[in-house]
Amino acid sequence: MDRDALIIPDWPDLPAGVGAFATTRKGGVSSGPYDDGQGGGGLNLGLHCGDDPEAVLENRARVQALLPGRPAWISQVHGIDVVDAATVGPGQPVRVGDASIAAEPGLVCAILTADCLPVLFADLGGKVVGAAHAGWRGLSGGVLGSTVDAMRRAGAGEITAWMGPAIGPSAFEVGPDVRDSFVAAVAGEDVLPFFAPYPGRPGKYLADMYGLARLILARAGVTRVAGGTRCTALDREWFYSYRRDHTTGRQASLIWLK
Repeated sequence: MDRDALIIPDWPDLPAGVGAFATTRKGGVSSGPYDDGQGGGGLNLGLHCGDDPEAVLENRARVQALLPGRPAWISQVHGIDVVDAATVGPGQPVRVGDASIAAEPGLVCAILTADCLPVLFADLGGKVVGAAHAGWRGLSGGVLGSTVDAMRRAGAGEITAWMGPAIGPSAFEVGPDVRDSFVAAVAGEDVLPFFAPYPGRPGKYLADMYGLARLILARAGVTRVAGGTRCTALDREWFYSYRRDHTTGRQASLIWLK
């Protein structure tokens, strides 16, 4: 698979002993709404999207060929539970959670998204890595803090984070229920600047998940944060987007200790 189809994080604080990348919709074999957006094969990695399972397995094999081990695919439910990547794999029960951590080389943390925010983590000492799936429910519910806490319990020191491709602040329309959930659960009125009134749509807002994540991470003691520049909904050429297309594939964000 062509590495030009991947997003290599622009992440200045990433330790030398850690590897990471995010996939796009390019470089696979899926067809129809799961294609690459240009009529070619798409790299859909989600088995739950309605795509041909054989195509998804081939796409996953292509990604795995670039990695030191099998990705720890977990069953994501928009919650805050964190899974140990060492417990995920063939012969193991399906693990349910929205984040995973790894403290051993060769274990690959993996998160699937199609508008939700993927956040990758590494401690500066290169001892522990993690990956979190943060849709608005998980983000307001505390999945980022849960991941940071799990990494610290596993021996992490200072932690750095990278925010992968997600729906951006000019495309993520929400109602007052979403804004109110962040006000109640996160930081009171400190979150209000990240909800811009939608012009011409009373009662609707444009939510900035990247800004909200930075605020939440800072409150968890993580201030070295990179990324947050790519919008899945607006960039049809590169990304799957559930909000834009409804029937669509999933891209992955992955991180591991070398």
